Amino acid sequence: MKKSVFKPLFICLIFTSFSFVTQAQTGLVSIDANKDIDKLLEYKKDIKTIDLYKIRVYSGDRSGAENTKSKASSLYSDWPILMEYETPNYKIYVGNFLSRLEADRALLTVKKNYPSALILFFKKEKNKL
Repeated sequence: MKKSVFKPLFICLIFTSFSFVTQAQTGLVSIDANKDIDKLLEYKKDIKTIDLYKIRVYSGDRSGAENTKSKASSLYSDWPILMEYETPNYKIYVGNFLSRLEADRALLTVKKNYPSALILFFKKEKNKL
């Protein structure tokens, strides 16, 4: 009778000791990527885009935007005039300037007719100019 009790107890003891000794597998994933890939991606973005400065002369309702656009077109015929809708306002932009200095010089001219005009920075795709 003693042998039948010891055998299952011994088997349980062995399984219990193995369960304490064994550990779960741990994994560590490391990605070994070349750092130049990030530089190339940034370079590709810079090739496709261009930095632009525009002067915003109006932000408001549609009728005011159309009036401002027609007035700005007659005043500044050598610069492109753009009307965009950004919820909830229409915005009128004057010019596409490649440098901040060029935009600052143009702002002095624009401020004579639009005192609240300001320079904004844009990053546009080259094919959408």
